Amino acid sequence: MIGFTGGTLDRADRLRHDGAALTAATADGRARLLVLDGYTPQAGDDGRLGWTTLADAPDDAVLILLGLDEGAARFAAFVPGTIGGGTPAMRAPALMQMLAALAPGEAATYAAARSLIDWHGRHRFCANCGAASEAFRAGWGRRCPSCATEHFPRVDPVVIMIAEHDGRALLGRGKGWPPGRYSALAGFLEPGESVEEAVAREIEEEAGVRVRDVRYVASQPWPFPSSLMMACVAVAEDDAITLDTAELEDAIWVPRDVVREVLAGGEGPFLPPPPYAIAHTLLTVWAAR
Repeated sequence: MIGFTGGTLDRADRLRHDGAALTAATADGRARLLVLDGYTPQAGDDGRLGWTTLADAPDDAVLILLGLDEGAARFAAFVPGTIGGGTPAMRAPALMQMLAALAPGEAATYAAARSLIDWHGRHRFCANCGAASEAFRAGWGRRCPSCATEHFPRVDPVVIMIAEHDGRALLGRGKGWPPGRYSALAGFLEPGESVEEAVAREIEEEAGVRVRDVRYVASQPWPFPSSLMMACVAVAEDDAITLDTAELEDAIWVPRDVVREVLAGGEGPFLPPPPYAIAHTLLTVWAAR
C-alpha cells in the first residue's frame, strides 16, 4: 500500500451540507476526536491513532469532520491561533517513524486531519477582501461574512519522477538530506502545464536531461502541508547530467539490478527513500519491470 492512502473512513460528504444531521452526529456519544499534540498524532503501541471524546475539545475549537467509522463521527480540532505559521512542512524523524508504524489506513486519516488543520491556520482571512473568514461545511470550507466568498482546502499538485536510460534510473539528492539518501526528482506543476510537461521541465531544469514518453505510475497525498504527488517514469534522450546546484546536491544514474539490491536491503551507492514515500513505490515498480 502506498503511504498515506487506504483510508477506511466514510468521508460522509452528505453531512457537510446537512446542519441537522451534523449536529446529531456531533451529539452522538460514539463521536470521537483525534488526539494531536500540535501536528503530532498520539498513537498507541498497536499502531492505531489515539481518539478521545468531544468533551476534550477546547471551547473555541473548530471541529472538522473527518468521516464516519461504522456510523460514528470522527473529528479533528482546529484551535485558532495555536497552529500555523509554516510549521507543518517540518518532518521530524520521530514523527516519520511513527507514521511508518501506523496500522493500514491510519496514516491516511492523519494526513487528512493534518492538511485541513494547517489549511485553516493559514487561511483565516478572505483572499478576496481581507476580512476574517469563518469555517463552514463541517470544516471543509471557509466563508467570508463580508463579501460571501467561499474558500475550500487547496491541494498542490507535484510531479515526482524517474528518468530512465539504458536500464538505469536517474536519482537526485537534495540539500540537507540524510547521508547517502537519493530519491526521485520532484517539483510543483505550474499554471497552464500538463503532468507530462511538468515532468519534462523539472528533469531538464534540475538535471539538464531531456526526456520523452512520460508514463504515469501512481499518486499519493503528502500532508506536508497538502500536496498530491503524481509519480511518473520518462525516457531520457541521453545521460549527460548538467546539475542545477540550487535545486540538487547531486544526481546519479543507478542500474536496475543495483536498485533492486538496495530496495531489498543490500549494499549500494545510495540510501533509498523510506517505504511510506511514493518515491519508494516508484523505484520498486521501475526495478520490477
